[in-house]
Amino acid sequence: GRRSVYVDAFEHALSTVLDDEGHLFDDAERTVFAAWRGLGYGARYLYVRLFLRKTAAWHRVAALGYRDDIADMAGAVAALQQPRELPPPEQTPSEEQPHPAELEPPPEGTTLGRSFTFADSSEDGITTLEEASGLLRLDELKAMAGGARTQGKTKGELLDAFRRDSKGQTGLVLTARPNEADRAVGTPSRRSDINTSTNNEDDDDNDGDENDSHVGSDRKPRQRQQQHLVRRIMAGTGPCIRLSLPALRLFERVHLVFFRSTEWTEKSLTAVLLARFSRRNFPPYVISRSANVFASRAALLEFEAALRAQARVDAALEPGGGGGAAATGARLESVLEEWDRVAARWRALLADERRKEDAVYLSGEGAYLRRLSPAWVYTRIAHKAALALGRLGMRAREHALLDELLAQRLFHPARRGAWYQRKALLEERYMASVTTPPGPGGEDEAARRKRWRRTALRTCERGLEDPLVHLVHHHDLQRRVAKLERALRVARRLQHDFAHVRLARAVEVRVEGVRVEARPRPRPDGNGASGASGAGTRTTWLDPADPAGAATCGVEQLCLARYAARGWRGLHAEGGVLRTLFGLLMFEVLFGAYVPHVFQTAFQTCPVDLLAEGGCFAAARPAELAGQLARLANGEAEPMLRAVWAAHRPRRTCVVGLDWGFELADLCAIVRCFPGEALAAVCRVLAQEYAKRGAGVPDLLLWDEGRGEVMFAEVKSENDRLSEAQRLWIHVLTGAGVRVELCKVVASEVRVV
Repeated sequence: GRRSVYVDAFEHALSTVLDDEGHLFDDAERTVFAAWRGLGYGARYLYVRLFLRKTAAWHRVAALGYRDDIADMAGAVAALQQPRELPPPEQTPSEEQPHPAELEPPPEGTTLGRSFTFADSSEDGITTLEEASGLLRLDELKAMAGGARTQGKTKGELLDAFRRDSKGQTGLVLTARPNEADRAVGTPSRRSDINTSTNNEDDDDNDGDENDSHVGSDRKPRQRQQQHLVRRIMAGTGPCIRLSLPALRLFERVHLVFFRSTEWTEKSLTAVLLARFSRRNFPPYVISRSANVFASRAALLEFEAALRAQARVDAALEPGGGGGAAATGARLESVLEEWDRVAARWRALLADERRKEDAVYLSGEGAYLRRLSPAWVYTRIAHKAALALGRLGMRAREHALLDELLAQRLFHPARRGAWYQRKALLEERYMASVTTPPGPGGEDEAARRKRWRRTALRTCERGLEDPLVHLVHHHDLQRRVAKLERALRVARRLQHDFAHVRLARAVEVRVEGVRVEARPRPRPDGNGASGASGAGTRTTWLDPADPAGAATCGVEQLCLARYAARGWRGLHAEGGVLRTLFGLLMFEVLFGAYVPHVFQTAFQTCPVDLLAEGGCFAAARPAELAGQLARLANGEAEPMLRAVWAAHRPRRTCVVGLDWGFELADLCAIVRCFPGEALAAVCRVLAQEYAKRGAGVPDLLLWDEGRGEVMFAEVKSENDRLSEAQRLWIHVLTGAGVRVELCKVVASEVRVV
């Protein structure tokens, strides 16, 4: 029969999951899968296309644009909307049940009952004005509300006003221009039709006390008016279809298992579809799916529930929520409520994961499989709860939670440095005033503050000694140690000396240029002026490379032009060039070395442990990595690069961090100028800490083939400061023998145009 890449991709994910992990689904769910496979081609095609769209939205059947692919659209819609029976629920042994005290049930209407449909029908599903009016196009909405007091420019504004007005006035449509409004949705335009329809409602609703208040007496006419508006809108739109939530959530769970997702997303087939369309190609590697990622169905359901809770926490902390301080406080409180619901379960799972780390996981395997544990998600919620406690001023609770987070070492180790930093700050500034210490009675405030400062000093020391704390946090902890030792008047001979671990500095150079500013213009609203550059805005400069002196450029291009005048070629790519070189030079290590379970699907751009915390990628491939780094140190980088480029550039194989937009000649010139030992050192750092080292690479990469040298440059304005990540990269590159310059850009002249 007919085939479609959309249906093939969908069924590939389903078949893979059922073959490897079918035990995660019960009889009712397997009945849904069997019913799916029994659908005709047109119905399956329509379902998948709607699955890839706004899945919770209604769609007009008449407006669906798949007529060339679906011969019988009405039949496909009917098949998806046909009710189907399900077997009775299984009796699961109590020990396999999820933990009801810690897990809230799934949202209402998202679980399978005794019957199901693949899609809902608007005839039964659209009953409110909110749902019906959302189907209107902008022109239809304007026509429908044109004669009323409804105002608004965008569809969202018009919808809000239309719904508000329809609830507040019974004569909304009666006062609208009937001919235009009715033509918009294709309904009769006779006013008598409206009056008749309104007055001939079932009179059962009229059985009430005639002495009701004015508000009460108005409610039923308003309800009848809204019901009439719903029918009127639906008569114009025609039948609509929406994917049924229980089946939809089930297929989303299938994709969560297939893709090993750690975030709650609605779409997951993009990579598969692009591969099927041959628009995206993935490297060749051996797939080794781990069938025991989720030990049981209960574990999968708990992980799914944890992702939902995480999504709610993220939404509550999303900036720009509006509503003022009260609304912000309510959102922060909701984060704490989410945390309180999972805190006990988190603590129980921590003990279980410690046992598995010691007895179950293969060497290093737990570091990336652990990301699919509910405890990983709960730990992230705990981290967000600590942020909320800090913003709410609940210092004692925040401090106690940070203690708990630091007591475990398995989840989110990359955050440990930030936890130490925050804990030390709380102990230095706040804890003396918010707690009553268990010390001797009569301890005054000064003594209490001094005791907490000593505690803060010990916290910083433990952070510096913790092997899981990344170097990016050491500078801040070292500065706080020095500050606390001064405050505690520690004898100089007893103070810490960090000179031996002080980071190398870049060579500072001064770059001058002519800055161009737009002439300030008064704003239309009269508030201030527009056009003037301010903090955070990118500056514009005259391009020194333009002979006419009229072209402008950004600050990085200004520096590149200054270096070009000295014989250097360069690229403004920040870390893009280094990540591309890593992808090309480490290709065999990334995809050729066999490590169990790191390639779970055929649509990965890297093994999953490369982005995991704790350096497990390098630890799992010591021999392969050492061999490749030795070849780089011996000067073999260019032939290695050319071989991978020739094999994979024609297909533009998708590799993490690799940008095929760079020119091969430039990349070859760079590796010829890059000292072999230095290039090996850079690749070793990325192999050990790829996710953590993504930021901070200097802005400019420069090379001079005449000198056979490579150099990096970080561009800063006079008042900018280096971030800790930038300091670390400068230290790594300088330590490897590569020159790094810090370009301080100053304006020798400012021109207003």
